[in-house]
Amino acid sequence: MMTRTIFLAAIVMASSVAIGAQQGGAAPKPPARPAAMTDAAKIRLATSAAPADVAKGAAVMDMDEKGTMKPLRPGTNGWMCMIIPAGSEAEAMCMDKAWSGWADAYMSKKTPPTPKSVGVAYMLRGDHGASNTDPYATGPTATNQWVVSPSHIMLLLPDAKSLDALPTDPRTGGPWVMWKGTPYAHVMVPTAAMPATK
Repeated sequence: MMTRTIFLAAIVMASSVAIGAQQGGAAPKPPARPAAMTDAAKIRLATSAAPADVAKGAAVMDMDEKGTMKPLRPGTNGWMCMIIPAGSEAEAMCMDKAWSGWADAYMSKKTPPTPKSVGVAYMLRGDHGASNTDPYATGPTATNQWVVSPSHIMLLLPDAKSLDALPTDPRTGGPWVMWKGTPYAHVMVPTAAMPATK
């Protein structure tokens, strides 16, 4: 499972009502990613992670199972959308420049730069799961608080101390801090109801 373990590469303080209206409600899960998916299909999948006004001018990248990036389309608005390998079903994410710097650091296991302003990333198709406590966990354990997130926005804040005001429990409703106490801490803002726990 390579979801955000390869890339969390990771979403503005927009309300779920505004996003839902723009997207026509909760987005369906992405289709399984066949090996022979065309570049046009990859672009559609990657850009489906963000609102249409962000996605239309975003650069699009593809990532293979080893983390190698391949450009599929140049961008015009400073945003980048990408496909993240996640087993039989790929994930999609769109991010601004602050998140791109964060993602580069995450991939190389370095401390990310402090954002100068709020960093925003979209995963409006949700994800297949990640540890809420360990940025590099590859699967659920009894102690790593594995969480499957619905459609969501992720935020990087310039002042890390402001994260202290938010909970770390994804099941309390509303935003929460993922990976608190690590250099990769960020705010998760669900735009749909959390899936029921099993």
